[in-house]
Amino acid sequence: MNLSRRTLLASAAATPLLTGAGVALGAGEAAASPAKLRAALDYGNTKLKAVAPGITSFPEITRAEKWTYVADGGWIGGFWPGTLWLAHLDSGDAQLRALAEAANDRLAPRRLEPRDHDLGFLFYPSWVTAYRLTGDTKWRDGAIDAANTLIQRWNPVGRYIRAWGRLGTPGNAGRVIIDTMMNLDLLAFATEQTGDRKFLDIAIAHARTTQTHFVRPDGSTPHVFDFNPDTGAAIGPNTVQGYSPTSCWARGQAWGIYGFTTMYRRTGLREFRDTARKMSDFALSVLTPDHVPVWDYRSPLGANDIKDSSAGAIMACGLLDLSRATGGDRYRERALKILDGLTSTCLTTRSTRAEAIMARGTRNRPAEDGVEVSLPYGDYYLYEAILRVLKPAQIAKAIGL
Repeated sequence: MNLSRRTLLASAAATPLLTGAGVALGAGEAAASPAKLRAALDYGNTKLKAVAPGITSFPEITRAEKWTYVADGGWIGGFWPGTLWLAHLDSGDAQLRALAEAANDRLAPRRLEPRDHDLGFLFYPSWVTAYRLTGDTKWRDGAIDAANTLIQRWNPVGRYIRAWGRLGTPGNAGRVIIDTMMNLDLLAFATEQTGDRKFLDIAIAHARTTQTHFVRPDGSTPHVFDFNPDTGAAIGPNTVQGYSPTSCWARGQAWGIYGFTTMYRRTGLREFRDTARKMSDFALSVLTPDHVPVWDYRSPLGANDIKDSSAGAIMACGLLDLSRATGGDRYRERALKILDGLTSTCLTTRSTRAEAIMARGTRNRPAEDGVEVSLPYGDYYLYEAILRVLKPAQIAKAIGL
């Protein structure tokens, strides 16, 4: 990393931060109580009922606490309808369901576009959840379309799903990212629904490639790993979102924890459960006392650097799932502490302007794009994590646990 980029990254204020709830960092030692989690969901439901009727696009990131949008959904388009579906699941509010269905419909063109790997992010929280909750086969069939589109990005020589770059172009043709672990469940769903093993076989092979090349001996991971797309030969680790190729971007680590646990649940292959445990143990060993992750676990500013609340919400979901997979309470206890940190220090409850539910997210720290903001996936995974605690049977039906 060059000096100018180091200087940019070191420019974060090292003074203690206060959150929307007005609680100083370091206050989240207790596990979140059911009452506290219920209050957070009630706050979210109230916020969505006020804000969602005026939204006809896909929230991407907040600027000055107001949502800005990406018309075609970008990579995040599934999280807005996904949040509405989960809020409807919790509240029973018919308007939230109608808004979720309308947002789902706006995603329809993307199911046939193989321009990147994000089909799972787009269609699992939205269309798969809609099918599981309503039984309407149009959502199932569209999600299977998206799975067929995703496997067009499969490189059989390198045994990976290409993350970025349009097919037939050389740019990023050998680039794999840890995030893709979260897109594999769409393929598992397609196999479940069609009986065709090709989808799940690709998911397993990609997960094994990720396991082999991303996961370091200590359980940390880089954001990116590059391959020669023609021969499949490994080139080495890299990063776009992390501090450096040798650091550990917190949200990427959370994607991996969640993704490998899901792959264990779908396949019963213990290697994936063991990888999720290894990654979780690393992340938990470096988590700050407030239980809200810094944006990169190897940032030179350490605990004084800015947070990424979305990484905490994603990791809480993965840890709750991993607790079930391992039959122990340790991961669940840590997940509840993370949820306590998020609900104590990251909700937007003190703001009269905020349109989102959770603040203190970080989108792309190296690019200084989205620091101390709200993110739609932060809100979505906060909902999912809390529902895993308070309404396990209902969320299991919605997302196929």
